[in-house]
Amino acid sequence: MSKTGRRTPRLVAEKRRAATKKKTPRRRARRNPSPYRRRGPISRLLRWILRAIWAVTWRLTVVAATILGLAVFYTYTTLPDAGEMLDGRARGSVTLRDQNGEVFAWRGDQFGGAVTADSVSPYLRDAVIATEDRRFYSHFGISPKGVIGAIAINLREGRGPLSGHGGSTITQQTAKLMCLGVRYDPAVWDSEQEYVQDCRRTTLWRKAKEAVYALAMEAKYTKNEILSIYLNRAYMGGGAFGAEAAAQRYFGKPAAALSPQEGAMLAGLLTAPSRYAPTTNLARSQARAATVLRLMAEQGYLTEAEAMAAQANPATLSEAAEAQTGGYFADWVMESGPDFFTRATTEDVIIRTTLDQRIQRAAEEAMRTVFADKVKDGSEAQAAIVVMSADGAVRAMVGGRDTNVVGAFNRATMARRQTGSAFKPFVYATALEMGYGPQATVVDEPYCLNIPGSGRWCPENYSRRHYGRVTLAEALKRSLNVPAVKVAEAVGLDRVRKVASDFGIESDLAAGPALALGASESTLLEMTGAYAGILNGGSSVTPYGLIELRLLGEDEPLMGAGGGIGERVIREEAARQLTWMMYQVVEDGTGRRARLPGIEAAGKTGTTQATRDAWFLGFTADYVAGVWMGYDDNSPLSGVTGSGLPAEIWRETMTRVYEGIEPRPLPMVRVPERPLPSDPGATGGERDRDLRPRGNAVERILRDLLGVGANR
Repeated sequence: MSKTGRRTPRLVAEKRRAATKKKTPRRRARRNPSPYRRRGPISRLLRWILRAIWAVTWRLTVVAATILGLAVFYTYTTLPDAGEMLDGRARGSVTLRDQNGEVFAWRGDQFGGAVTADSVSPYLRDAVIATEDRRFYSHFGISPKGVIGAIAINLREGRGPLSGHGGSTITQQTAKLMCLGVRYDPAVWDSEQEYVQDCRRTTLWRKAKEAVYALAMEAKYTKNEILSIYLNRAYMGGGAFGAEAAAQRYFGKPAAALSPQEGAMLAGLLTAPSRYAPTTNLARSQARAATVLRLMAEQGYLTEAEAMAAQANPATLSEAAEAQTGGYFADWVMESGPDFFTRATTEDVIIRTTLDQRIQRAAEEAMRTVFADKVKDGSEAQAAIVVMSADGAVRAMVGGRDTNVVGAFNRATMARRQTGSAFKPFVYATALEMGYGPQATVVDEPYCLNIPGSGRWCPENYSRRHYGRVTLAEALKRSLNVPAVKVAEAVGLDRVRKVASDFGIESDLAAGPALALGASESTLLEMTGAYAGILNGGSSVTPYGLIELRLLGEDEPLMGAGGGIGERVIREEAARQLTWMMYQVVEDGTGRRARLPGIEAAGKTGTTQATRDAWFLGFTADYVAGVWMGYDDNSPLSGVTGSGLPAEIWRETMTRVYEGIEPRPLPMVRVPERPLPSDPGATGGERDRDLRPRGNAVERILRDLLGVGANR
């Protein structure tokens, strides 16, 4: 081949070779230069400060987290098992049952038994969560969002940041109920109330400790265990601690059986137990429950239809809850029992009593009826009623016009007032026991006595008239004063005092002849018990209301009844004669306004000097009842005597007591009418002879000669 003069082509392409040549590096433009570098020394100072702050902050955070962790861990180690935290009461409870075993009153701190979040009604559980802490199952014990919201509300409403809304979770509330693990110590606090107030303080330091305790609880217990503790320890008004006690207190059923409206009502109590308690204001409690039902519907626990149906049919109280407190009777029983098992008990006590709730309602209704119909508006007059059986078992007690009370002044047991002519049956009981008969006579005439140290005393009849020779039965029927004084003088004042005392009148009895006219003081309970002794045939009784006392869960009682029939005071024949005489009082004497159509009744009126007290006491074959009326300040009654309003209250009470009951005849000796010994044809005889006041020596000689007066 010939050479053409062209160069041989290179094995490497020109462009490729050029690509392999080393390129001259370009100067890069600085991107986003630091403003601190541009600002020089100031920027470096600021940067150093920020770094210092960050260094201090994270170190402090680590230290704080470590301290918090140690505090939580220490608190965690002090927490007991959840089951030990369910009953947090410092005092025990007393449950009072009537003669049929039905609960009618509670005292002390009620705890119906432990429940769990799973065993209570789901409506109650859901209502509590919807009302108190909707994020309960998602937070870790405290809710920052809830706290911030509560502080904002408090500031907006013009309160301090920690006053009012607390933003506390259920866990925090439970921690507060547990008093952060601090137990009541009488050596530290003057009273239990002071201890509770200390537990409820809301200082910043207290809230911090509460948060630590809540975090420890979240670590120690499950959510349901925390909720269980809360449901058992929360106060729900009416002396009820915990869901079970509240369910029994208000609805008479276990917490597991609550309906939506009942569960909502209990959950609504947690905000303000005393204010929203249904026994305090049922309408207000129902309105609060309606709000809770709405919250449950909004959060999906109830459908709209279920919530509306529950709101349309609000929860109501059980019969026992409507009775509220047991009133004066419950207070009296609590006073009559030993303190360590009643007012200061640390145990849960069950007391069965003699109360008959049907008779109790009868007495309360009678009181209201007479005061509404016969007493002028605005009157401050008071009254009291006691109904008991012949053995002293008290069946009803009303200690004043306001019947639903706790700890009020009980006029049936505490008020000592003069008895007036209601005392006279014991004067005639003494004469009958000494052998005189109802037809024995005494002369009703002007009569005066010289009383050592007091001078001349001349008793007068209420009518200011005298009736000449009258029988003992006639004197009692008309409630004549002069014959009563003469009989007391004849049989001996000491004997009259002894008979009255043996029948149960424990007050200091007057020493002078005014004893016969009821100058001594006594209580309505004592007087009613003394009349019960006449009804039962002449034996004393001790009024009682407690049948047995036992601890909750125990079968054997710790104590039994502390009263009943005691020693014989007068012969049965004398008691039956006196019953006939008192029957005449009701049938045709001063007690006519107490007559019961178709029912035999015996009784006696009593009115004291200046009509400061008015009494009526009487009995049928089944029950003895006493009524007192007067003013607490001892002011005179206006136009009221024992034969008036007290007799009407007695009649209204007994009429209601005998509704649906077949009456029985009175146990009495029916004494035939006889002519007076001074009349032609009079039979005379010891039992019908004339009673005349005598000196003590002469009296004893005559009784010894005649052979009468000895106790038989």
